[in-house]
Amino acid sequence: MLIILVFSFGAFYFFQTITENNIKDSLLKQQIDKQLVESKSVSQHIGADLTLVMTVLDGLTNSVNFQDGHLYGAETKGLMKEKYGIIQDIVDKVFVLDQNDIVTQGLSQSGTDYVGADFSHREWVTNVRNDLKPTFSKGFERQGLYTVYIAMPIINRQNSQYIGLIAASIPTEKFFARYGNVHDINSQFLVAYDKSGTILAVGADRSLVGKNFFGDVVQNFIHHNKILNNLTETLLRGTSSYGVYDYGKTERINTGQPIVVGGQPTYFLEMVTPTKAIFSKIQETLFVERLKSGSLLAGVFASIILLVVFLLRWNSTMEKEVIKRTAELNESNSSLDVMARKLTNANVSLYEANEQLKKHQKLQEEFIDMAAHELRTPIQPILGLADVLHDRVSDKYERGLLEVIVRNARRLQRFSSEILDVTKIEGSLLKLSKKQIDLNNKIENVISDIENGSDTEINGSKNKIVFQRKESITVFADKDRIYQVISNLISNALKHTDNGTVTINAYLSHSANNHNNHNKEAIVTISDTGRGIDSQVISKLFSKFATTSFTGTGLGLYISKGIIEAHGGRIWAENNSNGIGATFSFSLPAI
Repeated sequence: MLIILVFSFGAFYFFQTITENNIKDSLLKQQIDKQLVESKSVSQHIGADLTLVMTVLDGLTNSVNFQDGHLYGAETKGLMKEKYGIIQDIVDKVFVLDQNDIVTQGLSQSGTDYVGADFSHREWVTNVRNDLKPTFSKGFERQGLYTVYIAMPIINRQNSQYIGLIAASIPTEKFFARYGNVHDINSQFLVAYDKSGTILAVGADRSLVGKNFFGDVVQNFIHHNKILNNLTETLLRGTSSYGVYDYGKTERINTGQPIVVGGQPTYFLEMVTPTKAIFSKIQETLFVERLKSGSLLAGVFASIILLVVFLLRWNSTMEKEVIKRTAELNESNSSLDVMARKLTNANVSLYEANEQLKKHQKLQEEFIDMAAHELRTPIQPILGLADVLHDRVSDKYERGLLEVIVRNARRLQRFSSEILDVTKIEGSLLKLSKKQIDLNNKIENVISDIENGSDTEINGSKNKIVFQRKESITVFADKDRIYQVISNLISNALKHTDNGTVTINAYLSHSANNHNNHNKEAIVTISDTGRGIDSQVISKLFSKFATTSFTGTGLGLYISKGIIEAHGGRIWAENNSNGIGATFSFSLPAI
């Protein structure tokens, strides 16, 4: 009996371990597939942003001012400021060098212009002057200043004479932080390289930035891990890669994608995820289920032992009862077998149906994501080149046609961005870069941008926007995403109001039972005097494609709801009690 018990418990835990390992292997494969799609999406996004920078710089080099050699003066400065506004979220500085490599114009976020500085000793300046083609700088100019440069030569189109160059600088850590974590090794992080293998940004250890991956410092850090070395070598050859490795700082999944600019791999991106972050979600559940199963098995064997002892002691008295009970048990077992077969068949059918649904959903998400990126990739050059043509064309009718192209390209750009946001929300991939922001300032920024913008659907009507600060409001949030929500709600109010008023209020609300800071929330309301919310859509207002408008996509409110809820807030809407217009409101935890 003891041998049977020991063998049974051993077999139970053996098969239990196999099952758990199979579950972990399945989760690992799912994460690799998901991360391959995500890293490809991020690399395409980075490539599109760098392509936009090159398009803007190219547009400046071909402008009338630069072609005529006017590298100085207020007019040239004004043109640079206009174009710098398009890419200032991506680059840090933009400056112009004359034939002697002296800075003639400069713009930067810090206000430093570097006018008069001599850049002739810089390698990338020499390469542009000699090669007369766009150039990406190699590595960093000095340790601690982690910046790369994109430079375009200014060449006269009539006589092919070299006039000078225009360049933009990009702080690599700040730039790649726009697309993911580059500071924390304990969660998913990004690693970026240039063509020589120099590390531009890395979440594993900031001291590795500026070091060559194949140098002694980095190789000692990763303990010369062969798998990671092979993955990185493959990536730097321009081929995507993936693998799982452990160099002594926990096991990790690595997926690599080249960043393509102008049809050529220019930089290289690795997305790294600790496997413990994946398995930690199921570890507690597996332990509880293992404990339950073990307790149940122990209980069953204890009951069997007690039953055997009881039967041995009372065999003569209970023989007939045992026979009777055995017959009943046999009958019950037959019924259970039939039921078990039915349940097994049902489970198989459900599993197959579920697998089909998963495949369909994955194909749908991949198609939407791919379509959105494919739409976005040509939009940036269209906008940049249309902008360049707009500066060159003087005919009023032709300029009007270009404005139609730009307006519709921007509408298509917004639509592709909305599709990407929906995909991120539904796939739980929405990442927030939170910091303390002044909510009143953010509202005023949105109002200013709308009033000074070019959206004819909004600015075509004579609507008045009213907002007055009531109290200081600070929230811990992603400034770009909150700007997106406020802009969407105000734009909707303006679109549905004719010659009326849109009133915005922002205030702090305290919990009824506790007035400490942890229970404060900021509430923003946007009220209009328009047509109100259609009764057919009010119940599903924040669902996808819920709209009666002929100009909207029906995605804006759904995305806004996803952003606000990701911040731990609420969003709601109602028609005004006086029967005129509607009010949209949202709340955020306040500091």
